[in-house]
Amino acid sequence: MSLSNNPDEFYAKLKSQLQDTAMWPSEYLYKFIVPSEEDKIKGVEDIFDNMGAVITTKKSKKGTYTSVSVNVRMKNPDAVIAKY
Repeated sequence: MSLSNNPDEFYAKLKSQLQDTAMWPSEYLYKFIVPSEEDKIKGVEDIFDNMGAVITTKKSKKGTYTSVSVNVRMKNPDAVIAKY
């Protein structure tokens, strides 16, 4: 079974990689691709409300999707994973 089909394995591997590659607390960059609908974009922004996050958005060439980048200081790998 591939990691993409098993969320538990995927997040365990992500946690291990985050622990090995950063000193915590640390800045973390989230990237989300969502349909270019205001409520979808706001939904992502609301997840990081009151966290001091720097959020930038960029629409796709056709405007169908929007890339939402969120740069925020996170306490530890568990806090990073909790936002997914």
